[in-house]
Amino acid sequence: MGFPRKFRFPGWMFSISLSQREDQPADPRPQLIKERGPPCCYLFCSQFITDTIWPTNFGLGDFFLLTNVFSFSFSQRNYLDTMLSCYLFLVISLMISFRDVRVSASGSNCTEYPVFTPSALVVKYGDPANVTCVACQKDCSGDASGLEHAVGKISQSGTTMFWTVDRLTEWGISLQCYYNNDAGVQCTTVLNPTLYQLPESVSISFVNHTEMMFENQQYTLQCSVQNVAPVEKLNVTFYRGNTALGHQQSNSEQKKPVNKTFTLDITPRRKDDGAQYWCEAKLELGPAGPQSPPVVTSEKFSAPPVYYGPELNEPRNPDVITVKEGDTLHLNCSSVGNPSPSYTWTRPKNSSSSYTGSVLTISSVGFEHEGQYICTVSNTVGNVTKEFNVDVQASIPNSAAFPWIWIIVGVSVAVLFVLICVLCCLFYKQNRKGSYNLKDVLRFPMRTALPLQNCENI
Repeated sequence: MGFPRKFRFPGWMFSISLSQREDQPADPRPQLIKERGPPCCYLFCSQFITDTIWPTNFGLGDFFLLTNVFSFSFSQRNYLDTMLSCYLFLVISLMISFRDVRVSASGSNCTEYPVFTPSALVVKYGDPANVTCVACQKDCSGDASGLEHAVGKISQSGTTMFWTVDRLTEWGISLQCYYNNDAGVQCTTVLNPTLYQLPESVSISFVNHTEMMFENQQYTLQCSVQNVAPVEKLNVTFYRGNTALGHQQSNSEQKKPVNKTFTLDITPRRKDDGAQYWCEAKLELGPAGPQSPPVVTSEKFSAPPVYYGPELNEPRNPDVITVKEGDTLHLNCSSVGNPSPSYTWTRPKNSSSSYTGSVLTISSVGFEHEGQYICTVSNTVGNVTKEFNVDVQASIPNSAAFPWIWIIVGVSVAVLFVLICVLCCLFYKQNRKGSYNLKDVLRFPMRTALPLQNCENI
C-alpha cells in the first residue's frame, strides 16, 4: 500500500505516513497522524494484524492490511481539562466507524493472485524447507510486491521470491506473498506450512486392569501417543493379532507437539485367551506429505487369560442308560472351561467306590451298579451338573446259539438211545442161552432159535 493514505472517522481525519513526529526519534513504521479534529489525541498504529483485511468504510472504498495488534497511545496536545472528553469522543467515534467492519478475502478486486510452488508444504521438524512465490504476472511491479515471513531468508528476482530455511523448528508459521495492483489494492496469498513430528513413543495397556479377564465382560484398551504433532493429522488403529479392532482420529487443532490417549472398549471371548494387542499411530499428512505415511507402533501386549465357566461337551440330561449284567459301562461327563474344571461323582448307595475323572468306566456291570449317577463339574468361575440313570438287566443267551444247542441235545439223546438198546440186547442174549436144555431141543426138532438171531441182527 502506498503512503500517505488518508482515512476519515466522524469528525476526524487520519493519514498513514512514514514521516516522524517532531518530539519522537525516527520510526520507519507507518503512523496514523491526526490532521483534523479535537486537539487532544494522537492515534498511532505500531504493528499490523496477520492475514486480516479491514474495509476502510470511510468513503474511500479502499482496504488496508493489518499484521498484528492495534496499539493505541493517546497524549494531550493543549488542555488537560479536555482529555476525558477527547477519550470519550474517540471511543464513540471508533464504535460508530467500525460497526460495519468485516473480514474480507484479500484483494477482492484482484485480477490474479500470487502463486506458491509447491502449493502445499509439509516439513518434518528440524528439516530444511524452501518455497517459491510468483507475486504476479502482469498487474504489478517488483517494488510493490513482497513475502512476509517469520523465519528463514528471502531472495527476490523481480516479482518472484524464494524462501528458504535451513532448519524449520517454528510451529504455526505462515507465509504471505502479496503485491499492490495499479488500483492500490493489495492481493495476497497465504501458505501455512505443515510442520510434523513423529511420536516419541506409542504404548498400549488396559485401563485399571492387570489380572484375569472374564468372558463377555467389557474392558477398555488405551493407546498412549507421546509428543506428536500435528495431532489433528493423527490416526490410531487398535489390533488384536492381525485383526484391526477400530480406528480413531483426534479432533484437536493443536499445532505443537502434545500427548494424546485413545481408548477402545472390547468384550473378550474364550478364543481371545492369550491374544496379543497392539496399536499403530499414523500421521495422515495428505498428498504433500510423505508417500508412505509415517507410522509408529507399540510393542505387542499379551492380554491376561480369559476365564469362563465349565460347559459340557454332551447333553446335560441324557435318556435312561440300559445295560446288561456283565457288560461294560461308560459315563461321559467331559467339559471345557478356563481354568480347567474338576469332576466329582456321586454314585448309587450300593456302589462304594469313588471316581474323579471326566469319564466313569465300569468294566463288568452288576446289579449293584444300577441307579443314578451325578457328575459335578466346577472351576473358579462356576459349575454345572450332569445326571445319568443306569438300568441293569439280567443276561439272556444269545438267540443265535439256539440251533446248535438243539443239535447237540438231539445227538446226545440219539447216542444215549443206541447205547441203551445195545445194553438191552446183550443182557437178553445172555439170559436166554441159560434157559434152554437138551430135552427141549429134541422135543421140538422143527423149531429154531430165532429170537437170538433176530436180536443179533438188530
